[in-house]
This record gives sequence, structure tokens and C-alpha cells, in this order.
Amino acid sequence: MKNKLLIASKNPGKIKEIKAILSRFDSTLMTSEDMNLSLMVEETGDTYAKNARLKAFAYLNASGIATLADDSGLEVETLDGAPGIYSARFSLKTNATDADRRVHLLEQLKGKRQPWKAHFHCTAVLALPSGMTFETTGRCDGVIISQERGTGGFGYDPIFYIPELSATMAELPPHLKNTISHRARALDAMLPILQAQMG
Repeated sequence: MKNKLLIASKNPGKIKEIKAILSRFDSTLMTSEDMNLSLMVEETGDTYAKNARLKAFAYLNASGIATLADDSGLEVETLDGAPGIYSARFSLKTNATDADRRVHLLEQLKGKRQPWKAHFHCTAVLALPSGMTFETTGRCDGVIISQERGTGGFGYDPIFYIPELSATMAELPPHLKNTISHRARALDAMLPILQAQMG
């Protein structure tokens, strides 16, 4: 199992991105579906790192193989960093969709002075069967816009605008997004660790 790495996520968009970003890593990337794992991990941590560790260890303990987890979120300056670690649950609706969460965010921003500066944050955690863990982080800066643009990506991507690229995250081609995103930067930092520990 040395050359197998389990991705601790059920989010199809996230899994697709992680596989693309780690395509340079010479290892078999596994998902919970590949291993017939059915895990519901409660993200009870008060930081990205704690939530990523909860997921990493839950999947490691269930599978016995090296596991990579990440926790990420959108932080909006004028909302004092919200939604932050609650980004995936930022809605008044139960079973909310990504679109519901975007609508809720824009409702919170109504009447607040623009530009609505924001950044995406990602913390990645690698948990090994030996008990060793490694942690890296990544960040991508931009602003929130009130009109959705683009059909790519997921989550808050259609309203997260990157001035330097004159595009929202959802308008970027996947290869470009997977170079500049918060997740790409966290995983780029993790890559040499993966190669050293599992290569």
C-alpha cells in the first residue's frame, strides 16, 4: 500500500482538482468510493487544520493507508472573515446547494462598501500509518462580485473575482485554476513531502 494515497473527501469537484494537481506525483490516488468506505466525518474543529486532521485520521483509521485531507474556506474581509471554516455550511437552508450558499453570502454583503475583498484559504494534512503528520497551507486573493460569472469550478468560484486575471475562478480553464488556487498552492507545498515520504 506504500504507493497508494487516499483522498479524504466526498466532494467530486474537490477530488477532481486534487487528482489534477497531484498528477505529477507517482502514486495511485484512491477515493473512498474506490475503497468502499462510507464515512461521515463531523467537522467540529475551530480551525481549518483541526478539521483537516479530523478527516485525515478518520480515513486513515478506516483504510490503513496514507491519507490526504484538506479543509478550505472563503474569508470575506468586511464580514470579519466569514464564512471561513463554515463556508460549506453557510446557508439558512438545510441541504443547501452551492448556489444557495452564494445567494446567502451576497445577502450578507448587501449595503456594505465595495470592493468586497476576500481570499480563499486551504490547509492540507497528510496522515501516515506511522503516526506522522504533515501540514501545508495555501491562499488565493480576490474580491467578491454580485453577479455570477463562469460555469467552471464549484462552491463560491462564480462570484470570486481575481483582478490580476480579469476573471472569476469559475471562468478560468482548469489547468490555470489548478496552478493559482488556494488548494493548488497548499498541495504544491505538500508535493515534496509526499515524494520524500512515499516516493
